[in-house]
Amino acid sequence: MLSAFSLVDGLVIAAGVTVIAAINWYFFFAAGDSVIAGAGPGGVPEVAITVAGGYQPSTVRVRAGAPVRLIFDRQETNSCSEEIVMSDFGIRRFLPSFQKTAIEITPVQPGTYEFTCGMSMLRGKVVAE
Repeated sequence: MLSAFSLVDGLVIAAGVTVIAAINWYFFFAAGDSVIAGAGPGGVPEVAITVAGGYQPSTVRVRAGAPVRLIFDRQETNSCSEEIVMSDFGIRRFLPSFQKTAIEITPVQPGTYEFTCGMSMLRGKVVAE
């Protein structure tokens, strides 16, 4: 009976470790939606980002050294989302409710460039590759 109990314990522990690993993978690697900037007018790649309780998509992939246009479409009146801050580019811009605001940046070096709301509660990032 002791060996059967140990087998059950081992299966429960293995299942627990599997669930914990799956949750960590989801939150750290899969939960953040990601999009690659596509061609826009004038040849500048652009991405539309919906602002509503967060940024959708929250991760934008671009080519390092090339300009990209981020079009923030704020679909709410929540005061937290009324400002976009991109400190790596010296940008702090007001986002009017139910309007689109275009911001053009050029990430010169490969890397990750964060953007946040004015209170740093909503977060997104531009990944230059």
